[in-house]
Amino acid sequence: SEKTRADRIDRLADGSVEVLVIGGGIVGAGIARDAAMRGLRVGLVEQCDFASGTSSRTSRLLHGGLRYLAQGRLKLVYQASHEKRILHRIASHLADPLPFLFPTYRGTEWPLWKMRIGVKLYDLLCGGQNLGPSSGLGRDATLGLLPGLAEKSLTGAVRYFDGLTNDARLTLDTLRSAVGHGAVAVNYCRVEEVVPGASGWIGHVRDLSSSGTGFQPVPDGLESRPTSGRVFQVRSRSVVNATGPWGSRLPQSRLQLRLTKGVHLVLDRIRLPVPDAVVMTDEGRILFAIPWGERVILGTTDTDYDGPIEAVRTEPADVAYILDIANRCFPKAGLTPADVLSSWAGLRPLLADKRGGPSDISRAHSIAMGEPGWLDVAGGKLTTYRLIAEEAVDRLVAFLDVKAPRCATAQEPLLPSPDATRGSAIVPPEPSAELVEHYCTREWAVHLADVMIRRTSWHYYRKDRLELADRVAGWMAGTLGWEPARLAAEQARYREE
Repeated sequence: SEKTRADRIDRLADGSVEVLVIGGGIVGAGIARDAAMRGLRVGLVEQCDFASGTSSRTSRLLHGGLRYLAQGRLKLVYQASHEKRILHRIASHLADPLPFLFPTYRGTEWPLWKMRIGVKLYDLLCGGQNLGPSSGLGRDATLGLLPGLAEKSLTGAVRYFDGLTNDARLTLDTLRSAVGHGAVAVNYCRVEEVVPGASGWIGHVRDLSSSGTGFQPVPDGLESRPTSGRVFQVRSRSVVNATGPWGSRLPQSRLQLRLTKGVHLVLDRIRLPVPDAVVMTDEGRILFAIPWGERVILGTTDTDYDGPIEAVRTEPADVAYILDIANRCFPKAGLTPADVLSSWAGLRPLLADKRGGPSDISRAHSIAMGEPGWLDVAGGKLTTYRLIAEEAVDRLVAFLDVKAPRCATAQEPLLPSPDATRGSAIVPPEPSAELVEHYCTREWAVHLADVMIRRTSWHYYRKDRLELADRVAGWMAGTLGWEPARLAAEQARYREE
């Protein structure tokens, strides 16, 4: 594995590419896939693990955004609804139809009559081909589906459909597709600087996976990164800044972002046995209770964030807020912090807008070429990543002035069978040495946390995650040839992360 990683780095350092993508989240992965499918030479570098930032910390939904419909953002809802159906077609293994129940109450801004109209319009914006038909429910039918629901002033509910995915798996499978079409992608490689070159740009990149004296644990977070490690150059005719929350940090970037924090909690589903996803409201804000196998995901918060990007955390106040909303919606549940099995917190890299609260900021995306060959890409949402990539690569093809076929990412399956289901799952698969070997040899896992958190979600899902991590570490040691010191360091690193 170390040799194949070195070979990939050598391919980047010894040649030149037409597109250098900085950032291995969902947007960067989508751009790499689209560009490679059009025949462009593509390199992608990621400072941490693939999908380790925002792209593994979402609500795991493919959705048009019913809330955006209420805000009058019809174009965004139409785009996202269209993309939701495309992803269901090209990546059905990572796009399960998910019904949502939206209870309605007297005296609120979400009356039943308005919601009945809203979900029908929602279906129309999906081209009349949503993942399932919407419907209205009376009070008794609603309580029949959700017996623990708050009953005072309840008038009924609407039922509509969106999709459930695994965000990190979607990113990884998109990267697998990109590499299958010729792209070169490396994780744990930090761009130190990018400077103009004779025929474009030169990126100076440091390999953070190891140092000259052998392996050293590399905690996520730029401030604690070692300065040792091989530095190599990547020559490229164009550069795409797809670094998400880090987007404004690169010197050439023209981005201005407003970062907001989103927190999700994972509970045992027996504590909140919802049959479908449930919409929970709080003074205009929308939160969800999302069934996820034997678990349920609660979230998300939406608050401005000005702390260190590398150290986003779930705070006690975040937990209290989400549980308070859930207990108001399901007063008999009596949820407490002791019910929280795990949590994740991430940042939304929204386009800067000082007007209104975080939930009022548009989720639209921006693609701008501030300098010749330098493309800043920001904003958007998980559901629209393929569209963002298509528009970005269209810009690159025009700038590079090359003959390239039209975008085909909406037609070609993300991965051919059986690769589409090997290692990929919305609900975490059962652990096995064979599966872990696949993650290490075919999906670029370098550290124990890469497998436990991003390749599988075992960290969030399993109650025995610490004991399981020791088993997984042993399997990885056998596959990657770790010495005892490396094995111990990986176990410690995972617990710290």
